[in-house]
Amino acid sequence: MASNTSSAMRSLQDSGMLSKDQLVHLFARFSSLTSQTDVKKRIRDAVKDKQEAVAVTTEIQEEILLEMGIDPRFGIACLGKVNSVYENDRDLMIQFYGFVAKEEMACDEAELEPDEYVEKLHIQHQLQEQQLEMLKHMRKFRPDDQMAILEVLHRQMENTNFDNSSAVLTSDQIQAIVQKRVAP
Repeated sequence: MASNTSSAMRSLQDSGMLSKDQLVHLFARFSSLTSQTDVKKRIRDAVKDKQEAVAVTTEIQEEILLEMGIDPRFGIACLGKVNSVYENDRDLMIQFYGFVAKEEMACDEAELEPDEYVEKLHIQHQLQEQQLEMLKHMRKFRPDDQMAILEVLHRQMENTNFDNSSAVLTSDQIQAIVQKRVAP
């Protein structure tokens, strides 16, 4: 049995970069697992035992990577490179940010009191509504104006270390960005 384990360990992927399909599978599997009651309890119990919730979610990700035949340390390192390697793949980046948000919410659910968690969900929902309105407003502009707006939004988010509250521009801010581009 030990030789099977060691040969399995040797066959784990540990170089290159995770493919888009591998990442999408990881994101979906993680979302599925962290939605299950027993996994939520696992994270909550770890927090009660004074462990970091993120340590448990990382452990869950490592387990999924092992299931996929990927060396867990390598897979986790690849997650840190998704932004740079796949920055031009809009669909994958949306899924990646959804994955990151899912991990954050799983940690929050374990760490926060139920009423605090409900409040955070409410605030998150309001922010998503504001973002949707912003995107609807942006559609009124030409593609090059939209790109300029997104560039300003990206810089704004970078300057606030990707704080979610900075992920919205008001109609006036959007208008100012477009007018600045048109002005001589």
